[in-house]
Amino acid sequence: MGQIQLRVVPMIMSGAGLYTSRYASLRERSIMSSILPVLSLLETRVLGVLAEKQRTVPDSYPLTLNSLVSGCNQKSSRDPIIEASESEVQAALDSLRSMSLIVETSGGRASRYGHNIERVLHIPTQSTALLTMLMLRGPQTAGELRINCERLHKFADIASVESFLAELAERAAGGLVVELARQPGSRENRWMHLLSGAPAIEERAYSSVASAAPSGDVTVGEIAALKANVAKLEAEVSDLRAKMDKLCTELGVSAS
Repeated sequence: MGQIQLRVVPMIMSGAGLYTSRYASLRERSIMSSILPVLSLLETRVLGVLAEKQRTVPDSYPLTLNSLVSGCNQKSSRDPIIEASESEVQAALDSLRSMSLIVETSGGRASRYGHNIERVLHIPTQSTALLTMLMLRGPQTAGELRINCERLHKFADIASVESFLAELAERAAGGLVVELARQPGSRENRWMHLLSGAPAIEERAYSSVASAAPSGDVTVGEIAALKANVAKLEAEVSDLRAKMDKLCTELGVSAS
């Protein structure tokens, strides 16, 4: 897919300029209607960092390559933590630019980069905030997303978060998020983005096990009780082993 130069077109223009604007719009819609390629972890990290920094440090946005590398390798608020080189981030930028997901601007001493998520994916800023947190922090519950999105967008309540997640999951052009099976001891299901493809094998395997298990939630109390029983059994086994070792010593035989 060739690179597409995006530019701001003035409202007052000649007939030829109007035609150019309409043609660019048609090409952009064509990209949006096509199936988005599966992105790598680094590509989603780059997109997430750009969307995050746009809201949290607007004075520094668009970002330089150096700032983007630092954001990708950040130790806090990232899952998983990665160590990407400048050349690897540049390669991810080139790939994302070919999909029109980022825009490069020149000026000053270094090129700067911004994201184009909303226009390409046709989603509102609220949905971009949710996708950003999922790209940066991995699968999360609606409650966790509401808290983590605080600096990007303040959702009124969890129901509002769930509403936007449902819209992202049910898009006519293809879902961008999916709800995962509930984990043991958890009261909420987690969500993950689909920009890097379907859920991992372990997620699907857990989903199969969960669907085959008896209905009803496993409570925190039940898990605590199971752990207590396991600890009790381990203590009893240890006591029996000690007694057996003592008896074998008295009889002069080997415990093995």
